Amino acid sequence: MYSYTDMTKLSVNINKFATLRNSRGGNLPDVTRAALDCERFGAQGITVHPRPDERHIRYSDALEIKPLLKVEFNIEGNPIDKFIDLVCKVHPAQVTLVPDAHDAITSNAGWDTVAHAAFLKKVCKIFQGEGIRCSIFVDPDPRMVQGAAEIGSDRIELYTQAYAEMYPVNREQAVEPYYNACCEAVRCGLEVNGGHDLNLANLAYFKQTMPRLDEVSIGHALICDALYMGLEQTIAAYLKQLE
Repeated sequence: MYSYTDMTKLSVNINKFATLRNSRGGNLPDVTRAALDCERFGAQGITVHPRPDERHIRYSDALEIKPLLKVEFNIEGNPIDKFIDLVCKVHPAQVTLVPDAHDAITSNAGWDTVAHAAFLKKVCKIFQGEGIRCSIFVDPDPRMVQGAAEIGSDRIELYTQAYAEMYPVNREQAVEPYYNACCEAVRCGLEVNGGHDLNLANLAYFKQTMPRLDEVSIGHALICDALYMGLEQTIAAYLKQLE
């Protein structure tokens, strides 16, 4: 298997800070401070995934955080009109298009880039016209990767839940479809991100196996680890896995 020697960036998804804040009201924890602390502790990117009901990250959070960051800002979400308007206003480095339903607890599938090609192509053009890098969330299926390339996306983000679930049982079998999808992305000239259920147990193997891995977006597992290890030490541990 190939190894991709360039650095893989760690983008920390800060949604869980907002979930905790919103559960009590007020501003504890301070989500903006959390983003800046993640940056200070070495994260190379910050990710938010606002949903229409703003049950964790609020649209106002995204507007507040972006001007303060020195690292890349990534906004994920389903490109409904409200989301498109927010992204164009905030102007992040990257937008990740995710086909999650409004009531989804978390992202649970990638795009069918063939069935939704016309829509995704139109949305990508809007964002790319604003100078925003466009990434499409896909399952590890070479056909979906090809579809993303034909749409004109800059990147794909591989939905890694299936890898994480199978990893403890058979890591070679778990990673094989991701390796194949990543090879197809390289062939198509796409950059590659990964995200969902990556953690300290499975991240290093995923990184080592992929022919190319530009960025991972990690939130839930990282914040859970930080409850025990502290945020600074946890970010350092995740960065270590990506060396």
